[in-house]
Amino acid sequence: MDNRTTDTDILVSGAGIAGPALAYWLRRHGFTPTVVERAPAPRPGGQAVDLRGAGRTVIERMGLMERARALCVEQRGMALVDRRGRTTARIPVELFEGEGIVSEIEILRGDLADLLREATDGVEYLWDDTVTALDQHADGVTVTFENAPARRFALVVGADGLHSAVRRLAFPGDGAHRPLGGYHAWFTVHDPALALALDGWFLMYNAPGGLVAGARPGRLPGEVKASLGLRCAPLAYDRRDTAAQRRLLAERFAGAGWEVDRLLAGMHTAGDFAFDSFGQIRLDHYSRGRVALLGDAGYSPSPLTGLGTSLALVGAYLLAGELAAAAGDFRRAFARYEELMRPYVTRAQELPPGGLNGYAPDSALMIRLRAASMRWMGRWPLRPVLAAQFAKAGDIALPDYPVPARSA
Repeated sequence: MDNRTTDTDILVSGAGIAGPALAYWLRRHGFTPTVVERAPAPRPGGQAVDLRGAGRTVIERMGLMERARALCVEQRGMALVDRRGRTTARIPVELFEGEGIVSEIEILRGDLADLLREATDGVEYLWDDTVTALDQHADGVTVTFENAPARRFALVVGADGLHSAVRRLAFPGDGAHRPLGGYHAWFTVHDPALALALDGWFLMYNAPGGLVAGARPGRLPGEVKASLGLRCAPLAYDRRDTAAQRRLLAERFAGAGWEVDRLLAGMHTAGDFAFDSFGQIRLDHYSRGRVALLGDAGYSPSPLTGLGTSLALVGAYLLAGELAAAAGDFRRAFARYEELMRPYVTRAQELPPGGLNGYAPDSALMIRLRAASMRWMGRWPLRPVLAAQFAKAGDIALPDYPVPARSA
């Protein structure tokens, strides 16, 4: 066992958005973070995520906004279409001043993760590994890894997503995962004709039976970011068996209409295919002893809210800042982190009108009503209802934490 640690050594599990953002701020505050990630290498591409509200402010304070804008995916807004591709409702980006369903700054998840990771130059990353055991004791946490030798850290932070290994180990039996009654998949399709037909719009199609298909522009020519969602009873499936997940979707969506057959054809060869349940994480506390949780691992709001990226970036900023402000008193830092984040998380986890039923209506009548409601959401007096959902992203006052100047 490697015992060569100091009180500033912190293990961060997860190299998505929250983990590298935390590593960046920890290092700026004088800590020594190490990041462990289950994937064998950085995951490229992925779906578009939003930079909005306080999450955008964090990126600005990191000095990364100019580079983030350069990586933006250009999108004109979101539109609903029927099975023949005719537009039934449309919400352009500018309608909500860049803070609507599609925000002014949309960036592929992989691009944002790369941007954050590049900003952590000098941070140690352990790829193709995961935490398998945590032994908390008086002066730290002994961490057992699947592959690397065990090491001791002063603190451990789980930023490893909805199915967090750190949460499972440190918060056993807490029943944190709250399923919302559906599943979704996302993947990249190379289809120049379809990409051209999108004309810069994020198109979404509903079919009876609670089926949803989406296609939005990618950053590269000919690239389409596809998504499939379904509302249904709990499914018994192996999270690691992507072949079975693809077969399930192919069966459920066969003959659904619009461009679904093209999306399904591309799904079978997509290298970035991912499948998961719609769910939230709700915990009474975000820390236990020397272990804290961050982002989706601690308080996933679900993709339905569009606020997961904001929570991850804000949480990273606050957690690192409070650890620095507490001058070694991690219990005080964790308590203050939760005090600041809890109200923000609570509001962010409020689902938009209709929740999953609104996203995936199950009948032709409800699909027509969804399109009608979206048309009205873009007009007064209902426009503030939709605006309020995304205004939550800025519903927190970020403290100013003193950060040592970078050495030359």
